[in-house]
Amino acid sequence: MENYAIVIFILAVMIGLSSIADHIKIPYPVLLIIAGIAVGFIPSLPPVDINPEIIFLIFLPPLLYDAAFNISFKQFKTNINTILTLAISLVFITAIGIAVVAHYIIPGMSWPISFVLGAILSATDAVAAMSITKGLGLSHKTNTILEGESLVNDASALVAYRFAVAAVTGTAFVFWKASLEFAVLMAGGFLIGMVMSRILAFILKRIHDNRLATISFMLLMPFVTYLIAEQVHVSGVIAVVMLGLSISRFSNMVFPEQLKNQSKNIWDIIIFLLNGLIFILIGLQFPYVYRNINSADILPYIGYSFVITILALLLRMARVFLQRFNLQKAFQKGKHKITEEALLDFKNSLIISWSGMRGIVSLAIAIGLPATLADGSAFPQRNAIIFISVVVVLFTLIGQGLTLPWLVRKLATEDEG
Repeated sequence: MENYAIVIFILAVMIGLSSIADHIKIPYPVLLIIAGIAVGFIPSLPPVDINPEIIFLIFLPPLLYDAAFNISFKQFKTNINTILTLAISLVFITAIGIAVVAHYIIPGMSWPISFVLGAILSATDAVAAMSITKGLGLSHKTNTILEGESLVNDASALVAYRFAVAAVTGTAFVFWKASLEFAVLMAGGFLIGMVMSRILAFILKRIHDNRLATISFMLLMPFVTYLIAEQVHVSGVIAVVMLGLSISRFSNMVFPEQLKNQSKNIWDIIIFLLNGLIFILIGLQFPYVYRNINSADILPYIGYSFVITILALLLRMARVFLQRFNLQKAFQKGKHKITEEALLDFKNSLIISWSGMRGIVSLAIAIGLPATLADGSAFPQRNAIIFISVVVVLFTLIGQGLTLPWLVRKLATEDEG
C-alpha cells in the first residue's frame, strides 16, 4: 500500500506539473525531472527503486511502437542513410570517445569499466527527443531523422553494453563475433517484427468492425512482440519498431477515420502518462544514487559528468556535419541514389546535433549493472558509473532541453530575417 500511495502521488504531481509547464513555457520533461529531484530529497519518502526489466518490458514497447506508428515511412526511407549513420556508427564512436576520456580523467577507471560507461551513454533517447521537440515547429525531415535515429540506436547501445560488461567479467572481445551478433540481433528483430505485423494485420482485417477489440489488440501486440524477440535473443527494440512501421501503413488502408481517431485518443493518454512517469522517475533517481556516493567524490564526479556531456555533444555535432558534407558530395557525384530531399542544410544539422539527449534507456542500463561478478566480488566502481550516468542524463535533458527551444526560435527568426 505504501508503494501504491507513492505511485498515485507521483502521478498527481506529474499531471499537475504538465499543465503548469504549458503556461510557463518550459518543456514539461525538464519541469518533471526537477520536481522528481525535489520529491526524492523528501526525508520521509522511502527510496524508489527502478527495476530495469520494468523499464524495458513496460515502458519501451508502447513508446517505441507509438513513435514508429506515427513516423512518416516515406520520409524514413528517404533519410535512411542519415538515420542509420547516427543510430549505428555514431553510437559506437560515442561509446569509444567517452571510454577514452573516462579512462584518462577518472582515477582508477580501467579500460573495461570505461567502455561500460561509454556504452551506457552512447545512445540518444526517443522519449526525450520527441517530448522536448514536440510543438517546436521542426521540419518534417528533422523530426523523422530524430525519431528514426532514436528508434534504432537503442539496439546498438545494448549490444555495445553487453560486450563491455563481458569484458569486465574477463571474456575476451572478438570483433568478428561482436559484428556477427549485432547482425543477428538486428536481422532477427526485423524478422520477428515483420512476422508479428503480418499476424496482427491478419487479425485486424477480420475484427476491425469491433473497435474495442481492434484497439485492444493494437495495445497488446507491442508487448507480445518485444517479449517474443527477447525470448529468442534478438532485438526487441527493432522488432517493435518494425511492427509499428508496418501496422501504420496497413491501418491507413483498412481503418475507418472514426476508428483512427478513437485509437489515437487512447494512445495519446497512455503515452502522456508513461512519458510523465519516466521523467519523474529520472529525477527521483538522483537523490537515491547521491546517497551512495562518498561526499568527497560528488563534486569531482559532477565535473567528470560535465566533461562527458560536452564530449558527447561535440562528437555528435562533428558526425552530423560530416554526414551533411558526405551527402552533399554523394549527391553532386550522383552516387548511392542520394536524392535532394535527403540533403541536410545548416539549420537542420544544428538542431539534430543539439537534440541528442540521453534518457530512460541509459538510466535503466546503468541501474541494471550486475552488483557482483561471477566470482562473487563486487562489480568495480558500480556506484560511480550509476552516479555519472544519472548526472549526464540530467545535464543533457535539462541543459539541452532548456536551450533547444531558444535555438529553434533563433534559427527561425534568422530565416525570417
